[in-house]
Amino acid sequence: MTPSHAASQNFVSIRDIRDNVVIQKNGQMTMVVLASSINFALKSYDEQHAILQQFQQFLNTLDFSIQIQLRSRRLNIDPYLSVLTTLEDKQDNDLMRIQLREYMEFIRTFTAQVDVMSKSFFVIVSYSPNKVSLGRGLGSLFSAKSGAATISDGIFEEERTQLEQRVSLVVEGLARIGVRTVTLGKDELVELFYHTYNPNDPTGFAPLTDDTQ
Repeated sequence: MTPSHAASQNFVSIRDIRDNVVIQKNGQMTMVVLASSINFALKSYDEQHAILQQFQQFLNTLDFSIQIQLRSRRLNIDPYLSVLTTLEDKQDNDLMRIQLREYMEFIRTFTAQVDVMSKSFFVIVSYSPNKVSLGRGLGSLFSAKSGAATISDGIFEEERTQLEQRVSLVVEGLARIGVRTVTLGKDELVELFYHTYNPNDPTGFAPLTDDTQ
């Protein structure tokens, strides 16, 4: 590890990502759930009222803190254009090839003039027997205020079970209001934290290292 890499690591409170669990240096364990959105504005008044009531009931059933975070990123259109280019090369019909070329040019021009954003919703669920703050969400994962804490395999399994129970409650509660959820795995977590520190990276992918493979 180079000195600059080591210095950068000092600003990150994440010690490890293990079995889809983010382990912080202070021992706190966190799981991140990706949640779908709802077209709330298109619902009828009664449907909106029912959703709000169910969401309020969901929050009232929780005896622990969660954080809901919205992440906006400019959509990288290059992979889509690459697919269209491949289709153009394979197209035998001259008219279809011209239409594809014109469509790709329209996409390039439109995305150059308008910021097309992709939005992702995350629910951060944490657990720690040390009573550390559970309401700081992802922000607490980027603060190097505490020393490293070690977790044995036995303790890790016990605490992961407690954390997974909390995640299950969150997933079930969100499902009642029509929100689909997916718990992020190690690769997705690495991707999330990479883009948190590199918001201007247009590639859309975190570089692979020996630690993330």
